[in-house]
Amino acid sequence: MISIVKRNGPIKGEDIADNLDLSRAALRADLAILTMTGYLEARPRVGYMYSGKTVNSLIADRVKQTKVGEIKSVPVVVNSNQSIYDAVVTIFLEDVGTLFVINNDGFLEGVVSRKDLLKSMLGNSNLDKIPISIIMTRMPNVHVTTETESVWEAARKITEYEIDSLPVIREVENDLYKSYKVIGRISKTTITKLFVELGCR
Repeated sequence: MISIVKRNGPIKGEDIADNLDLSRAALRADLAILTMTGYLEARPRVGYMYSGKTVNSLIADRVKQTKVGEIKSVPVVVNSNQSIYDAVVTIFLEDVGTLFVINNDGFLEGVVSRKDLLKSMLGNSNLDKIPISIIMTRMPNVHVTTETESVWEAARKITEYEIDSLPVIREVENDLYKSYKVIGRISKTTITKLFVELGCR
């Protein structure tokens, strides 16, 4: 169908059906899908035209339109008072690359990665006595994203800062300073799953 529209566009649905020896009704769903995905453009009384968009440009458009809130996953958090040993156990049980560190009020205080934990384990035998807050990257040096930010922007941050994932935060206004509640996470794996899903369409 796309090649017919490329050669003859603008072309009406009836003429596409004639080219394929099918009824217009038989093509209705296919034409709707090709129009919704952006391969074809449809104009009343004019017909169908090829949009000129490639698969790559369509995927890029979709990634820029998709919001973090649509694909975020459940965050894995530890309290800043917990020990490095507790964090090591959590990161392996949950099979994630990064833990988000919160305080007793549930606000984001920092992040700790597998690499941070590995470094802290070298030469240390008292991991159950050292709080995670000693080795974490502290706010405001933590890169974050929000539910309304595009997946493309989140992916750009992950690539630029060479990190495994971003906490998805919601800002809470306090009298003295801004605080952030962790409401999700977006990771390289989450973004890769989106690309796989888009590639299957």
